[in-house]
Amino acid sequence: MSRFTILSTAVFFFVYAAVAQDHGKHNVMQSSASTKAVAVLHATRGNSASGVVWFESIQGGTRVIAHISGLSPGKHGFHIHEYGDCTADDATSAGGHFNPTNMPHSMPSSDKRHVGDLGNVEADAQGNAHLDYVDPMLSFTGSLSIIGRGVIVHEKEDDLKTQPTGDAGGRLACGVIGVAK
Repeated sequence: MSRFTILSTAVFFFVYAAVAQDHGKHNVMQSSASTKAVAVLHATRGNSASGVVWFESIQGGTRVIAHISGLSPGKHGFHIHEYGDCTADDATSAGGHFNPTNMPHSMPSSDKRHVGDLGNVEADAQGNAHLDYVDPMLSFTGSLSIIGRGVIVHEKEDDLKTQPTGDAGGRLACGVIGVAK
């Protein structure tokens, strides 16, 4: 055998082994898909809103449970945004609403809406808001996956119709959706 043949055979087996090993890891990751996620909300500059949003895959969709404090009384737009990047002081680094299906902005009960349109949370007189509902559109896998996206609480009520944001105003709090135990 020539040196070239031995070297090419060795390279082939090295590459084959690496691809097979990587493929095996991919299958392990796919079979252990997450069913829970969480976003810890932190106030943007000059604001005091904070909280936690949990997501859990259940029959019929994804259960969304939010506990938020530090809000002014009333309704506040509540959305999943494109990017899990809350580094800008005003959270504009999270981008726009998560909209992989290129639909118009609407209410969470609409079939034709941004995936990220979660409607409003309503704060009581003490500034606390709680939300618990099942969203049929949210997912932890595929092109609709919310993992790694941002959750934003806005200063004003989402009117559920103004394009593309619902006229919900500035961003009071931002959190990144991550896999939860």
